[in-house]
Amino acid sequence: MITSKLNSKAQTTIPKAVRNALHLKPGDEIAYEIEEGRVILMRTETNAPSDDPFATFSEWDGDADRNAYADL
Repeated sequence: MITSKLNSKAQTTIPKAVRNALHLKPGDEIAYEIEEGRVILMRTETNAPSDDPFATFSEWDGDADRNAYADL
């Protein structure tokens, strides 16, 4: 089993073996999926759909919109 520690800011380093297995490099995005008490970590594709409405609807991508929807 590969492990890493969580620091005081709730951050961790993804171990090299995991980065290599997922072909991760700086700037890549990763996604987390929770299933039955386990978390699946995966590399996201640059064109993958997102839960961020601002990524889907560019007409909502203004400062006023981000402020209005920030607490949702």
